[in-house]
Amino acid sequence: MSTVTEEAPKTAPAKGIQVTDKALARIRVAIKKENVSPEQGGLRLGVQGGGCSGLSYNIRFDSQPRERDRIFQFGDVRVFVDPKSFIYLHGMTLDYQETLMQQGFVFTNPNASKSCGCGTSFSG
Repeated sequence: MSTVTEEAPKTAPAKGIQVTDKALARIRVAIKKENVSPEQGGLRLGVQGGGCSGLSYNIRFDSQPRERDRIFQFGDVRVFVDPKSFIYLHGMTLDYQETLMQQGFVFTNPNASKSCGCGTSFSG
């Protein structure tokens, strides 16, 4: 199995995937709750067809990376991105926001030419 591991510095311009400290804290809590081994597993970010703008974000936990995944390491948190999704996700930042109206992960994606109000759908 060959994987690409990229150490993503927090201060450099985002060429890969960036994850904020708030998002990392929330991911750590969820990984423990889901009983995912941080040494083997991680958070999988992806893109799939659908949604009101044509593409939608997909976020879930995975027990291990797939053969061609790009792996981003943020301390003890690993993020997996498949090659097709990386085309749309490179340069994006994953954040976590908690307000009176909503809470959840927020994708800030410079590759999205338009997005919908729900924040989970975009077009590239």
